[in-house]
Amino acid sequence: MMQMSRMDSNEKMRQKNSSGFRADHILSYFKLEWAALATVTVSGLIYNLGLLAGPWFEGKMTGCLVDILGKKAVFNDMLILVLGYVIAIAVVQVSRYIKRFYVRRFANNVNRRMKGILYENLVHKSRAELEEEGAGNVMTKAILDVDDCAEGMRKFTTEIFDTGVAMAAYAGMLLYYDWRLAILSMLFPPVSYVLAEKMKTIVQRTGAAYKQQSGILSAATLDRASNAITYRVYGREQERKEAYEKNLSDYEKSAVKANIWSAALPPLYQVISMGGVLFILYFGSRNVLGLGWKMWNVATFTTFLACFSKLAVKSSHAAKLFNAVHKAQVSWKRIKPLMKEVDSDDESHVQKAENLEVSNLSFSYPGGEKIYENLSFTAEPGQIIGVTGTVACGKSTLGKTFLCEYPYEGSIKFGGKELRDMENAVQTGVIGYLGHDPELFDDSIKNNVLFGDEADVDTYLKAVCFDEEAESMEEGVDTIVGNSGVRLSGGQAQRLALARTLCHKKPVLILDDPFSALDRKTEEQVFQNLKALAKDSIVLILSHRLYLFPEMNQVIWMEDGKAAVGTHESIKKAYPEYAKLYEVQANAEASARVNAEAGEQTNTEAGTEVEHGEGGKADA
Repeated sequence: MMQMSRMDSNEKMRQKNSSGFRADHILSYFKLEWAALATVTVSGLIYNLGLLAGPWFEGKMTGCLVDILGKKAVFNDMLILVLGYVIAIAVVQVSRYIKRFYVRRFANNVNRRMKGILYENLVHKSRAELEEEGAGNVMTKAILDVDDCAEGMRKFTTEIFDTGVAMAAYAGMLLYYDWRLAILSMLFPPVSYVLAEKMKTIVQRTGAAYKQQSGILSAATLDRASNAITYRVYGREQERKEAYEKNLSDYEKSAVKANIWSAALPPLYQVISMGGVLFILYFGSRNVLGLGWKMWNVATFTTFLACFSKLAVKSSHAAKLFNAVHKAQVSWKRIKPLMKEVDSDDESHVQKAENLEVSNLSFSYPGGEKIYENLSFTAEPGQIIGVTGTVACGKSTLGKTFLCEYPYEGSIKFGGKELRDMENAVQTGVIGYLGHDPELFDDSIKNNVLFGDEADVDTYLKAVCFDEEAESMEEGVDTIVGNSGVRLSGGQAQRLALARTLCHKKPVLILDDPFSALDRKTEEQVFQNLKALAKDSIVLILSHRLYLFPEMNQVIWMEDGKAAVGTHESIKKAYPEYAKLYEVQANAEASARVNAEAGEQTNTEAGTEVEHGEGGKADA
């Protein structure tokens, strides 16, 4: 099923590329939704042209009423006009419904497409890039900014027909009745447009500050939720609450500043636009009295005034639209760098087994000192390499180096090709990585292992000695493990993550402390199963536990930024610290076994004494 969905997404991607779609161009989204926009255009024209019927019927009905009072018309004449007015309103409202339905459909499609593209872009970013971006900021961009962009496009599309076409039609009617008075009365609406444009800077500035503060608040919320137990244990709940309240207060202030203009300015725009009413009342009344530029009756005056009133309202909406577009522009600038389509072939393609050659490998984080340097070794498929060292020696950093999240010095070649020069799809098809902290999802045991692949989950659960435990759970392999495996013990979560790594085996496997939460017996069994399943892979085990290191093909010892490579025995002879560490662990294990055997012996003897005692009582 997952493969089918991937094929469908790839096909959609090819179709979009063939149609010239560009995710970082706003116009591309309009072009892609041409069918919905065509429906909006037709229904919008009918709706807005139908609106012209309103002022015409209102004027005619006013004139008819005057004629009825003057005995120049009868009630049937008014009834015909009312029926015509009702029909016109019905047509307008149906067209309005169709237009708004497809405008909303257009906005929803754009929103979904933008979020899909942004998500694809985010999941292909390196850990370093995501950490630099910040979780809160990423959430704000992925949700709030995309919503604002789609909403801005919806409003723009709506106002094109609710405002643009209607304003043109109303202006045409006003010019038809009296072009001089029309020009005078229409001097005021452009003032609102100029004012809206002048407010562009402040709207964008307050909008950007609001989005930034929203990201900070999201990050603070995640922090409180993720570390709630830690804060409670160390008595820092009140301190974090006060810090969160400050973030919330700053967010509210930025929200008020960002929204105050959108709330306060539209009424001002409408007041300015309605300024032309003064000219209409004066010069229009002169036309009715026969003293003006035109000869009007009451019906014509009413029609002209109604048209202008509707034109003024639409003009204020247009000015409001400018501010909405400015806010959307802020969001678009924030997400535009992320609106880049990922190659449809950018999926992990597992590579065939090849030799690994590491030469003069050194690493340091940007702006920092070297953590290790001049590491060189070679490995063949089927070999297991143990990596250990003193505290904070950089063994976990060595494992992450193979992920190419940060630039490294020296060379890592797989099959003769440099790792950092490989395409992402090839690179991820070479390296399999299991971090120190298992990353599990709020899903079933089965889905956490298989990830949608068609495979026998029991094979991999048995390999990590987790099959019996999983079977004993309430729903078996369908048991939900909770977010980050919260319903599992540390050892269970670790083994489940290892099972997933083995299920999606790569030619090079980096395992960071995969046995740290396991007992010795389970560790030995899992290690033997690992050797069998990964016999055609190169495995690097980063660990501070050295029980199994004598069975490793190679050992890498890291100390003081230096790294030595050899067998267990050669490293033991050359580096006293390694020998001491191994001996301490070996002696501790031997003592534990002696104590366990002594305990078993004591229990056996006690059992024998009980049997004898019971026998004596029986004999007595």
